[in-house]
Amino acid sequence: MGIPPAITIYTDGAALGNPGPGGYGIVLISGRHRKEISQGYRLTTNNRMELLAVIVALEMLKITGSRVTVYTDSRYVADAVEKKWLFGWEKKGFKNRKNPDLWQRFLKVFRKHKVNFVWIRGHANIPENELCDQLAVRAAKSSNLLEDEGYLSDPGTVT
Repeated sequence: MGIPPAITIYTDGAALGNPGPGGYGIVLISGRHRKEISQGYRLTTNNRMELLAVIVALEMLKITGSRVTVYTDSRYVADAVEKKWLFGWEKKGFKNRKNPDLWQRFLKVFRKHKVNFVWIRGHANIPENELCDQLAVRAAKSSNLLEDEGYLSDPGTVT
């Protein structure tokens, strides 16, 4: 089958109020293929949307073992993985950690691919990141908002 394709993913999350309506935006690039994805939620947080954007993008990949570079302006997401904090949280069962539902979902799909995170400064005129921001904000303002079940199930500990 050959070498899995190299895939570039840009992600961003937004919340209008924190918590408040939120959304995520994704630009997925593989060779000459490009896909833009977004979704909004009635009540959520910025960090949840940042993380959910990465999860949804990785879940869309069809070939296991893909080489993926994720560009995000979220230190929360990039540092948790690149500085390996996430794996310590996992060992402790995510005790006293925020967003365990999303981190567990992330780990499941993260381990199927070779994923590298690159933190980029938000609003630094990186076209795909700017587009992700626009997609996320537009999704948060849309009338087609879903419920963020993970946030609603534990609003006292999730931010």
